[in-house]
Amino acid sequence: MRSPNKKFAAAIALSSVALLAMTACGSDSGSSSESEGASFPINEGKLTICSDIPYEPFEFVKDGKNVGFDMDVAAEIAKDAKLELNVIDASFDSIESGLFSTQCDIAISSISITDARKEKMDFSTPYMDDDLVLIAKNGSGITDLETAKDKKVGVQQATTGEKYGKEQGLNNIVGYEDAGLQTQALLANQVDAVLGNQSVLGYAVKDKPDYKAVANFKTGEQLGVAVPKDKADTLELVNGTLKRLTDAGTMEELTVKWFGEK
Repeated sequence: MRSPNKKFAAAIALSSVALLAMTACGSDSGSSSESEGASFPINEGKLTICSDIPYEPFEFVKDGKNVGFDMDVAAEIAKDAKLELNVIDASFDSIESGLFSTQCDIAISSISITDARKEKMDFSTPYMDDDLVLIAKNGSGITDLETAKDKKVGVQQATTGEKYGKEQGLNNIVGYEDAGLQTQALLANQVDAVLGNQSVLGYAVKDKPDYKAVANFKTGEQLGVAVPKDKADTLELVNGTLKRLTDAGTMEELTVKWFGEK
């Protein structure tokens, strides 16, 4: 998703403070046996998560509160940890680079699991499949990647959508900081099409009949919760919550709640 921006700079500025906080003792409600000796939770009494907001319907602000699919999942993880949920709005750059680990216990932000990212962080079991889609306005003449090759195609910076577009030879890619700006560019005719994950872009145009998905791409993408490297107890906590939500049918209920019947 993004090139360096003010959120990323703020994350760097905060990292030195967070590193000091990581030397403090963890609360009794969390695990204290992480292999690298860093405390859990980073902030006493709280499960601190990093998330790139907005990215509807996974995470966005409504009536002054952070809401969305990921926020509901994060709240369940915090409940199982017996901690208060604390959300930090972080750039996706800071999440993808692994820098989030200096500020947050976990990151949940519609993060696709990739081999490159696994080098910088650990991932939970997947909680959603999410392939890519190309969306264009009716009458645009865009029907697939070939007809979009020389058109302006909006992507979110540092995402798998941007990477895929470049690999497929799109010549006029326009990058945006977040999915909200990406979608706004399409609706304002600043780009001819947008390329990204089906969940977010499909949600963005589901009530807009002038726009449609012209091509879907089976990339096998799966989303996971990111955990700092070697935090085995934190990873066990997250996976335990995801299993509980799946076994109880709650994950399916949340999917319908935020995405509708799929």
